[in-house]
Amino acid sequence: MKSRIAILLAVVCAGKLLATDVTADFASANKLYAEGKFAEATTAYAAILKAGAQSPALLFNAGNAAFKAGHLGKAIAAYRQAELLTPRDVELRANLAFVRNQVPGATLRESRWQNWVGTLTLNEGALLTAGFFWAMFALLAVRQLRPALAPRLRSVTRLAVALTLFSGTVLALQAANRFNAAMAVVTGAEAVARSGPFDEAQSVFTARDGAELKVLDRHDNWVQVINHAGKIGWLSRRQVAVLPGA
Repeated sequence: MKSRIAILLAVVCAGKLLATDVTADFASANKLYAEGKFAEATTAYAAILKAGAQSPALLFNAGNAAFKAGHLGKAIAAYRQAELLTPRDVELRANLAFVRNQVPGATLRESRWQNWVGTLTLNEGALLTAGFFWAMFALLAVRQLRPALAPRLRSVTRLAVALTLFSGTVLALQAANRFNAAMAVVTGAEAVARSGPFDEAQSVFTARDGAELKVLDRHDNWVQVINHAGKIGWLSRRQVAVLPGA
């Protein structure tokens, strides 16, 4: 536990990962964090992200600042966005798990298969599948051009076919999880989910800061979500950060 708390105090300085015109802003935000001005640092990091800059270091620092400023939902949202870029970052995963444990009440979590397929980025999954495919294609071509080698290549060809099918399936699951499994993270003290996408609708349930909810539908500035208990309601976009699947 102590090691995780120590991790949360760290700020990554990686200006080279950011565009030149925002490096100074990134350094200024880091300085605010180092001075203990966490609310100001959170605002500074958010401004950089809003301008279009994005990197694992920027999102990691933004998550750290938000947590230290007492904004669990904003921290989780930043960490989860960083996780899409660097899914195997040990410190990032530790920070995300630590902050999630501070969220009161039950909340949704990724399933085991979502965690498993999420160990690769979508680009890495596509490259891996492409590599297996071309290896399979090359082996099949050699067997056609050199029939005498076919018996020797039978086992390795079967392995290449199996790996291509397996990695293709994982890639399909990754894409489905990324584009069809959006999540909403509550970023305020609490959010009231309503029976319809308007302020006057009846309250269905209340979600606390940091709660993660699966998005079912969207309408104007509202998102329909489902919580851990299976209750469905509509939340204003002002109350949440909507993220792609893990």
